[in-house]
Amino acid sequence: MGRAYQNRKESMAKTSDMKAKVYSRYGREIYVSAKSGGVDPEGNLALRSLIDRAKKDQVPAHVIDKAIDKAIDKAKGGGGEDYSPARYEGYGPGGSMAIIDCLTDNPNRTFGDVRQAFTKTKCKIGTQGSVSHMFDHSAILVFKHDDDEAVFEALMDADVDVTDIENEDGKISVFAPPTDYFKAKQALLDCFGDIDFEVDEIQFIPHAFTSMTGDDVELFEKFIAMLDDLDDVQQVYHNVELG
Repeated sequence: MGRAYQNRKESMAKTSDMKAKVYSRYGREIYVSAKSGGVDPEGNLALRSLIDRAKKDQVPAHVIDKAIDKAIDKAKGGGGEDYSPARYEGYGPGGSMAIIDCLTDNPNRTFGDVRQAFTKTKCKIGTQGSVSHMFDHSAILVFKHDDDEAVFEALMDADVDVTDIENEDGKISVFAPPTDYFKAKQALLDCFGDIDFEVDEIQFIPHAFTSMTGDDVELFEKFIAMLDDLDDVQQVYHNVELG
């Protein structure tokens, strides 16, 4: 059994409202990435990775193009949103732990909304670092391959600080520090050609998972649903193992 991470690859949403939320979150991330790092995906690796992920998750081209156009307008002195990242941590139902990453144009509003999700499910929002020390912040690249030694050698040649490599069921999982994410990805592409990454992102991996029963399960599902309903929330990481 390898290191457990959240495979958050978005499945195609079943309703128009769910699709709109997925598209909105990608659009916001692409806009922020293009505004901060440039609108050319060839020169902005973060943007290129986001666009690749969005396409894989069937986000329409017009959503991607609109987000980039907004970044271009902003760079020319136009109006529009000015999002900044915000991260909140705390304790969820049943003693679970959660980290919530947001992009917001109003930090006071976002904090209030996230705090409400905690308080309405009998949970407690914490201070920065209150639970993140119980997670590893890691770049994760997962793809079909069977030679972990060749993968390791390619990463070593590129001076990537590899945290771990797993070879399971014909898939290689590479774990590296977030600062080495782009270097690791480029090294793999240079060595093995056009790779279809099943997981290609930076996320928080819990040191240990907790299981839930009874009323805690219902409260936890309500907690996650309330966070998912917030436009400013981009990702939720937790250490809960359900089912």
